Amino acid sequence: MSDLNDEVTTAKPSAFDLVGGEARVRELVDRFYDLMDLEADFAGIRALHPESLDGSRDKFFWFLCGWMGGPDHYISRFGHPRLRARHMPFPIASSERDQWLRCMAWAMEDIGLDDPLRERLLASFFETADWMRNRNG
Repeated sequence: MSDLNDEVTTAKPSAFDLVGGEARVRELVDRFYDLMDLEADFAGIRALHPESLDGSRDKFFWFLCGWMGGPDHYISRFGHPRLRARHMPFPIASSERDQWLRCMAWAMEDIGLDDPLRERLLASFFETADWMRNRNG
């Protein structure tokens, strides 16, 4: 019995827990899309989205919860995310990757995530965003 308790107490918290759970993930997603909608620096990635961002906000929130180690809302609704396949119709080169990362970095800063957590998440976001590129340049 004590071994199980030791395991539970030594388990590292997930990024989902460190961010602050669903409410904070939603806050991050909403700030991300607000910035994308408001800032000219992100016009390139904004143009890849539908006029209304409501569906994008929900899907990204559902995905991000699971990706960060929280509930798998996205998978329970849609199955495996198949990120690259789902994004293949959209031209994603280094400029779109970099806009996405700058937008997310700004959103994380705006909602007040601490520096070590922002750096950890940004490194993971970079790996995923870089893998999503499907165009040269």
